Amino acid sequence: MALRENTLMLKCASIFTYEIDDPGAAFEELKGQLDQKITLLEHSVGIILCHPEFIASGVVKHLGEKLPFNLAGVTTSAQAVNGEAAELVLTLFIMTSDDVWFKTSMTESLEENVEERIKTAVNTTILGASELPALALVFAPLIGNDPGDIYMEAMQKALPNVPIFGPIAVDDSLTFELSETIYNGENHKTSMPFILCYGNINPRFIVGTFPEDKVMPYKGEVTKANGPLVCEINNMSAFKYFENLGLVNNGNLAESFGFVPFAFDQKKRADYDGIPVIRAVASLNKDGTATFRGGIDEGSTFTIMTSEAEDVLMETQKKINLINNMPNTNGTLIFSCIARRMMTMHIDPLFEPKTAKDTLPPGIPFLMGYAGGEISPTLVRNGIPTNRFHNFSLVILVV
Repeated sequence: MALRENTLMLKCASIFTYEIDDPGAAFEELKGQLDQKITLLEHSVGIILCHPEFIASGVVKHLGEKLPFNLAGVTTSAQAVNGEAAELVLTLFIMTSDDVWFKTSMTESLEENVEERIKTAVNTTILGASELPALALVFAPLIGNDPGDIYMEAMQKALPNVPIFGPIAVDDSLTFELSETIYNGENHKTSMPFILCYGNINPRFIVGTFPEDKVMPYKGEVTKANGPLVCEINNMSAFKYFENLGLVNNGNLAESFGFVPFAFDQKKRADYDGIPVIRAVASLNKDGTATFRGGIDEGSTFTIMTSEAEDVLMETQKKINLINNMPNTNGTLIFSCIARRMMTMHIDPLFEPKTAKDTLPPGIPFLMGYAGGEISPTLVRNGIPTNRFHNFSLVILVV
C-alpha cells in the first residue's frame, strides 16, 4: 500500500485499556501508549468511548483529572482501535495540532428546551471566535424515545453550514439504562458534550446503510406526519398500514419490527441530496399513529429494506475499505448503529469492530464504537454540508 502524504498538521493516536479495577494503573497504561505514539502539540483533545463499568469503577473520573487535554464521549457496547476489538474496554482517540485548535463544552440537561439550551451552550463556547468551526463533534444522550435529529437540528441552527458528526450514547443493557455521555471525567444522563474544531482540518464523510438493491416489495407515502410521529401512510392510519403488511400481532408491533429499516426519500426538503434517510420504528401508539426514531417529512415516500446480517456485513466491509483509498488521512472515527450489531450478533457480536481492526492499517489511527443513533453529513456540496440524523447506519469521519 502506498504511503499517504499528510499535508495537514494534525496528528492522531488511538489507545486503549482493559484495566477496570485500578484507575491509576489505567492512566499509566494509556499514558505509556500515548507517549510511544505521538508527542502532543500546542492544541489537543480526546474522544473517549467505554463500557459503563469504567464509569462505575472510577477510571473515567480519574482520566478526566489526570489527562492534559479535555475529553468528550459516550458509553458504548463494543469498540475497536488499531489492533484491538472488544466489549469490556475503554478507548481514546487523541487529536493534536499546532494549526488545528479545539473548543469544548457541554449543554445543560436536554430533557426540555433542547434548542434553546444547545444554542446557549454553543454561543457561549464560540464567543470571541473570529470564524465558525470547520467541524462540530457531538456526543448526544439517549433520552427515552426522543428523536436524535432534535440535537442535530439545534446544532445546525446554532452553527449554520458547519458539518456535524457524532454518536448517541448506548450500552449493552437490555433497555440501555446505563447509557451516558462523558465530559472531562464526569458522566451525565441528559447533557451533551461537544467539540468544535477550528483551523486547517479537512473532514470527509462516508455513510453506509444496506445494499441499494436489497428492498422488499412494499412502498408507501407518508400522507400525514408531525416530526417523528407518522399519523397516516397511503391515506390510512399507520396502524392499519402496518397491519395490512402483517407487521402487527394482537394490536402490537411484531417483535422483530424494530429491526425493519425504512428508507425515506424526502424529495420535498430544501436540502434534498438524493440519498434516502433510514429510520426505525420506536413504537406503535394507541391512537393508530407510529413514532419513528427520527423526524419524517410529510409527503416523503419510502421503501422497506431487507435487514439480513449478510447485507450488513457486506456494506460494512465496502465502506471501511473506502478509507484506505482516501488521501491525506490522519485518522478516522467510525460509529455504527447498535441495531446493526444485534442483526449480526449470531454470526459474530464483534464483526464490525473486527472488520475495522483487520482492514485499516497501523498508519491510520482509528476509533470505532456502537451508537444509539448516528449524526453525519451525507455529503458536502459547495462547502455546505447536508447534515442528517441516521438509524441503522454506519457513519465515518476521516480527518
